[in-house]
Amino acid sequence: MEKLIVGRLKEKALFEECAQSGKPEFITVYGRRRIGKTFLIREYFNDKFDFYCTGSYGASKEEQLSRFCQKIAEYSKSFVPAVSSWDEAFTLLQNYLGSIKGRPITVFIDELPWLDTPRSKFLNAFEYFWNSWGSRQDNLKLIVCGSATSWMTNKLLGNKGGLHNRVTRRIHLSAFTLKETEDFIKSRGMPYSRQQVFETYMCLGGTPFYLDMLKKGLSTTQNIDELFFAPNAPLAEEYGFLFKSLFNDSTMYKRIVELLAKKTIGMTRSEIVAALKISDSGVLTEVLENLENCDFIRSYAAFGKKAKDIMYQLVDLYSLFYLRYAKNYRGGDKNRWSNMIDSPSRRAWSGYAFEQVCLNHIDQIKQKLGISGIQSDVCSWRYKGDKDSQGAQIDLLIDRRDQVINLCEMKYSSKPYEITSTYMEYLKQRRETFREVTKTRKSLYLTLVTPCGLAKNAAWNEIQNELTLDDLF
Repeated sequence: MEKLIVGRLKEKALFEECAQSGKPEFITVYGRRRIGKTFLIREYFNDKFDFYCTGSYGASKEEQLSRFCQKIAEYSKSFVPAVSSWDEAFTLLQNYLGSIKGRPITVFIDELPWLDTPRSKFLNAFEYFWNSWGSRQDNLKLIVCGSATSWMTNKLLGNKGGLHNRVTRRIHLSAFTLKETEDFIKSRGMPYSRQQVFETYMCLGGTPFYLDMLKKGLSTTQNIDELFFAPNAPLAEEYGFLFKSLFNDSTMYKRIVELLAKKTIGMTRSEIVAALKISDSGVLTEVLENLENCDFIRSYAAFGKKAKDIMYQLVDLYSLFYLRYAKNYRGGDKNRWSNMIDSPSRRAWSGYAFEQVCLNHIDQIKQKLGISGIQSDVCSWRYKGDKDSQGAQIDLLIDRRDQVINLCEMKYSSKPYEITSTYMEYLKQRRETFREVTKTRKSLYLTLVTPCGLAKNAAWNEIQNELTLDDLF
């Protein structure tokens, strides 16, 4: 039943726990579009639902109601009259489900936010259905899913009315890790090396829908050309549709994403406000929260800074690649990525993308360092300098409860990275600047993450921790 599902071990375990709980379960699965929510649910339950219906993007209330009732008729194998309200539709669903006796009942409503059309009163009817009947059926397992993450988090999970705290289980489905991406690609019959998996990941991220577009027999570079630069390339128009399907006011979301794409370390809220010339309001708060809930951005604290200095950084690799190379592409070179294979631009991109991949695999870095069980904060550090000293910046540091701070440096190289004496002096000087400015008394460990490891020279002995690409898998 589960053989086609790659990874998702925690999610599958939760589904199994719910199936055996002996009580009503209201399970919410949310996450950005294309991440594999519907696939996971349908594959795990082998499409064996007592009722399954999906909302349709942009459909009217009448169209949604008609399709919902058609599904009730299909599953109940009986005539279902036309209805004009969601209250009537859920009454029909309740009557049908109530006729099932002596066994578990599994209901899956996909793309729930799209059913909630303007002035349809869908949410009120859904709320009444669950509170008045569903929550008292010990054999009922109700699973709802949605790509419009802002709706799912604000109107369902953050509901202040009758659905407040009614969800019994929640699953935030995120992109694949590097290891899950490797397993997924190999399950499709493509024996990519880990270097090829990384190159794929740095352009597509761990989004299963995009990864499933890869063609057997093509290299990573050839596949990227096919997906972004060939005539009618399937991912060339994905960016606009992705935001439009997730957010009502997609313009503001794209403005923030495209601004952050230009600032590798990220920006503070006040810097975003100043750059976009917008008001610092609750609307901005909602946009930033929604982008983070959809895994487009991450928020993190700068070392030693207050909450108001939280940094926001774009971490969605598909968006980063699209904005850098595909947004302004006007055709003419269907092999654009292949023809850039030795270009400075592609080498620079590989270095930047490697940093982002590392930031998306903090748990794996901690595991390699042997500190998974130690409380720690992940942050960055910036010092602008003054008349007596130069500025300095550390994109990733791990501040540990055991009196150690890992100062992480991420360097991309296609061969073992050689630390020159000049570079080592730079690392040591930056470490001392950090110690002096922050006044920390903790031990400071120089930690390098490189794809192929470090060349063993004299400077290598002064590095406390060394990680490779394999450690991120």
